[in-house]
Amino acid sequence: MINQIIDIIANFLELGGWVVGVLLVLSVFALALILMKFVQFARERVGAHGRARKAIELWSQRDYRGAEAAVANDRSLVSETMVTAMRLSVRRSVSKAAVEEEVSRIAVDRLHKLQRGFRAMDAIAQIAPLLGLFGTVLGMIEAFQSLQGAGNAVDPSILAGGIWVALLTTAVGLAVAMPVSLLLTWFESRVENERVAVETLTGAFLSSRALGLRDGHESEQHRDFAATVDARSAAY
Repeated sequence: MINQIIDIIANFLELGGWVVGVLLVLSVFALALILMKFVQFARERVGAHGRARKAIELWSQRDYRGAEAAVANDRSLVSETMVTAMRLSVRRSVSKAAVEEEVSRIAVDRLHKLQRGFRAMDAIAQIAPLLGLFGTVLGMIEAFQSLQGAGNAVDPSILAGGIWVALLTTAVGLAVAMPVSLLLTWFESRVENERVAVETLTGAFLSSRALGLRDGHESEQHRDFAATVDARSAAY
């Protein structure tokens, strides 16, 4: 099986020349990036917002400890920003604007890490078809040079064979670019959905109702949770 794959690659390289070789290298690099992003997105639990929504529900029911526990050990960006907002919002010395600023800082940092490799994938998706077209142009030039060298003894099969070999590079370039472009769009949409989730869920949490306030007064449970957070901070 492996030998067959090697033979196929060797035949492609022989027919398409160095252009196909470059495209194959780009395809391997793109595949490595795609696999890396899949692993990263799974590890960072991108799109997993269930715990954060449950935490908001528990917080609005004045179960502050349960709300914190729901997101405390979750790796997702939304959960991290949520638990940060919870621990900061109960401190009297921290304003709502300061909480929003810290949440925004965490979100920007995590989203930037999720977007690493996107530019490389975008460059591959754009350059692969151009490389394929360049290889086709070179192949057509070579085919017509062969036709000219044949003089009066012109064999149409020479031209036809040269053309289909030349078009091979364009096909390889498109075969590399299309799946990379589709997957890049999917990755970008997942990151955008994560950004919107952070904004909407933390915005819902920071509302006066979600903060556990009623008519401007703190509940007993809210003060108890605040004391726990302060004691935990003092221990560190």
